[in-house]
Amino acid sequence: MSNNPNNKEASKNTPLGDGEARLEIDKTTLADLSILDTGEEFSIFNKINLCRTVGGRDKLYENFTHPLGNIEAINGIQQTLQVILQNLQHWPLQISNGSVLMIEKFYHASIDDIPASPSVVSAYGYKYFHRPDFSLVEYSVGHAFDFIKGFQALIQHFNTNEAPPPLHNLLSAAHQAIRHEQFAIIEKTNKAAELTIVQQLQLGRFLRYHYKRNMLQLLDMYSQLDAWYGMAMAVKQHGLSFPTFVPGNQPLLEVKGLFHILLNAPVDYDLTLDSKHNFLFLTGANMAGKSTFIKSVGTAVFLAHIGMGVPAQFMQLSLFDGLLSNINVTDSLVKGESYFYNEVQRIKSTVTKIADGRKWLILIDELFKGTNVEDAMKCSSTVIEGMLKIKNSLFILSTHLYEIGEGLKKYPNISFNYFETAVTNDQLVFSYQLKPGISNDRLGYLILKNEGVVEMLEKL
Repeated sequence: MSNNPNNKEASKNTPLGDGEARLEIDKTTLADLSILDTGEEFSIFNKINLCRTVGGRDKLYENFTHPLGNIEAINGIQQTLQVILQNLQHWPLQISNGSVLMIEKFYHASIDDIPASPSVVSAYGYKYFHRPDFSLVEYSVGHAFDFIKGFQALIQHFNTNEAPPPLHNLLSAAHQAIRHEQFAIIEKTNKAAELTIVQQLQLGRFLRYHYKRNMLQLLDMYSQLDAWYGMAMAVKQHGLSFPTFVPGNQPLLEVKGLFHILLNAPVDYDLTLDSKHNFLFLTGANMAGKSTFIKSVGTAVFLAHIGMGVPAQFMQLSLFDGLLSNINVTDSLVKGESYFYNEVQRIKSTVTKIADGRKWLILIDELFKGTNVEDAMKCSSTVIEGMLKIKNSLFILSTHLYEIGEGLKKYPNISFNYFETAVTNDQLVFSYQLKPGISNDRLGYLILKNEGVVEMLEKL
């Protein structure tokens, strides 16, 4: 089994087949929202990854790279996580990452043949004359015993008539894989240490020579179970709630108590966007919270589409076909591309996608920072007025160009909110609360002064 979390090859046991619809999301958006950077401590993936095995982490990564585009499938994952949370006392904690690794090692190791029909004499002969090999068999059988017994417990406690389809389908397949008379002794025995030396070798021989393919399939199945377990534990640990998906063709996003999952002391937000008011024009000073708010929305919508709980008290939303952001545009020295050129290319790509009639959530943080103010205002107004024609997608756009807001008020489907900043004794005070209207803060010089830059320049 692969230990590489970047292995995106779909598994046989993923909740959906390859033909199912998916939420479309590109690498830029994943990076903008800090979703998948497994090497970065502060990423959504690492925050959610409470899996107990490396295989579980790999499956979780697959789930992250295949956000779902089907309400039934999403509900199935939500229900699976809820069942796990309701029955945590029955989860087989004896299945550890060490057990999985030891079972894999057992199939790759080179050992002398285990006796075909071991008697007491031949078993002890194998133990004393092939001591290193016997030790490996004994140790591996112990871990395989725990693994199979754990699966037996999972099937007993979780594969009920009420089990959600993803969980039921996987555990039913596992049940078929372990229905062997050789495993009856595992069901009847509490611990591997209670097995006789003959029973150990009988079980070891069966596992090594007759059960390898089935065992590797079971390991793969358990990896998916462990991914769901990690997701369920993240819901519990981070205080997440399960969102409700509203069927239909109209875009909708209603959320209360939304917060950013990566912050230690987050401020929560309320937001409603729908087909009648599908464009949010967001203003406010630097550091007032615009970018964090936009990323909070994008993160929650993404997590909802993989069946996860979301960082909010309440959330209902439509199923989106795609999620696209324009937050951290950069220039390219190697390609000779300017910042503004790349901004234009990103907007061009966005317009191309959202013109396809599907439901998109579009997140834009500070349009056209790569050109002068007058040019930026003209470009921004043109882009916004064009996007306002599209009623089947939702848009959140932040800007410092407060002046263009007045000209946009004639459009009925645009809403205006801002983050307020107060000044007390020349110090900035941020409430991080959304308020209706357009900001008129002009605080750049005050920040420059408070940071001592003005004084430094005066002393030159």
